[in-house]
Parts: sequence; structure tokens; C-alpha cells
Amino acid sequence: MRIRVDHATTYTYERTQRFIIQMLRLTPRSGDHQHVCRWTVETDVDTRLRRSEDAFGNIVHALYTEKPTDSLMVRVTGEVMTNDTGGVVRGVPEPHAPIVFLRETALTACDKAIGAFVAGIRGGSTLDRLHGLMSAIHAAMEFDVSATTATHTAAEAFELRRGVCQDYAHLFIAAARRMDIPARYVSGHLVRADGQHDQDAAHAWAEAFVEDLGWVGFDAANGICPTDAYVRVAVGLDYLGAAPVRGASYGGGAERLDVKLNVRDLNLKAAQQSQQQA
Repeated sequence: MRIRVDHATTYTYERTQRFIIQMLRLTPRSGDHQHVCRWTVETDVDTRLRRSEDAFGNIVHALYTEKPTDSLMVRVTGEVMTNDTGGVVRGVPEPHAPIVFLRETALTACDKAIGAFVAGIRGGSTLDRLHGLMSAIHAAMEFDVSATTATHTAAEAFELRRGVCQDYAHLFIAAARRMDIPARYVSGHLVRADGQHDQDAAHAWAEAFVEDLGWVGFDAANGICPTDAYVRVAVGLDYLGAAPVRGASYGGGAERLDVKLNVRDLNLKAAQQSQQQA
């Protein structure tokens, strides 16, 4: 696919903010599964953007405002050519050994309920067990945008049996680590199968390490491994390490967040236009 992403995040502040610092993990990098054709990051106020890489090999832009502001819009636009690799990720930097991703975090802690759930996962090979885990989570959970927030843990979401893609990913990670399989969180974008281009938020899934294959993606929210409909952006131990935007503002008062996201397959659009002209 040739996927176009247009992602705008706008902060509106109750009081003028003297200074804003944001860490942006919004830029994908090329690998065997995708090639970034073009990608831009821009803002609507005077800022400094400094590009670097974090400890997990993600492309990071550090954003600093130059003067007081009442609002801040960060927009990324770009196009990515994707390939269906069956969820296998190769050709990207791997600064850490897989064992690092056995580390438990507050958001991915495994409680007794998750432990009992994992005990019911059957299968011979590691890959078979991971597919079984993904299918079991997909069946056990109900997608509900109103049930959880960004601070809910895997255990809390599993107790509710409801959540969004972030919760499904955290639950998969917690369970895989209990199975002694390294797993990590992935943020990115998805061309939806229902043709809906405008979306409320970026997508999230998990990756687990399989000997002789490497890192393999598992999207428990949709019950599939990532295909060429996915754009992979950043990874971390959990959501906090791969969040698209994190930071702080100095000035007090409340803030309001608005996200506008459009993800579309440009090849499909071109094919539809050709059919209409014919």
C-alpha cells in the first residue's frame, strides 16, 4: 500500500503558557515492512525542533516553544509504502537484546487473573502460543472507547473485559511476559478495513520475540498480525515509552486536547478514481 497520514494534535490552554516542552514520537522509520517516502513535522507557533533517537531506536523530536502561547498545534503529514511481511519486523535498529522486554512495568503488571488466563493458553511452538494468546484476548475483551483512560493498567482493563487498542496491547504484553516471551508496545497507524479515513486516535499493537523469526507483531484488538495496512512508528516497554506526544507546559490552568487523524490508502483512491473516469 501507499499510505498517507495526516495527523494534527492541538492543545488549547486555559491560561497563556510561558514555556512548553514536548517529546514527539510521530515519525516512522524505514525497514523491510515499510519505506518512508516523505514525512514532515510542523507547528503553528514559533518552536525549536531537535531530532534524535531514544533508547529504543525511535525517531524523536524534542519541541520547545520560543514565546508564550495560548495554543499549540503539532501536525505530521507523510506517505509510506508498506509491505505485508506477515507481521515480522526486520531492517530496523534494535539497540537492546530481547531480554530487556521481559521487564514488567506498572501498566503491564501481571496479576492473578491474567496469570490464570495465561495458564489456559495451549500450543506447541512459541509462535503457536502467541497466536493462541492473541485470539484468546480478542475473544475475551470488548472494544469500548468509554471504558478506560490512558492511565488504566492491563489488569484493570482485563477486569473490566473492555478497552481500546492500548489496553489490548498492554494485556498481550503482560501475558506474553508471564509466558517468559519478550514483548513490547507499538504505536502507529492503520488503514481501516471499513474504509473510514478519519479516526479519533492513532493505533497500537504489540510485538513479541520469536526465535528464528525475530520480532513479530500481534494486534489483539483486531485479532490479526499486522499487514501492509499498518504503519509502524514507535516502540517501548509500554504506552509511555511509545506515546506519540508527551511533555509539559508551564503556566498553570487546564488544557484541552483535540486530535484529528486521517489515514488512507492512496493506491485504492487512485484505483477508484480510474474506475469513475472509465
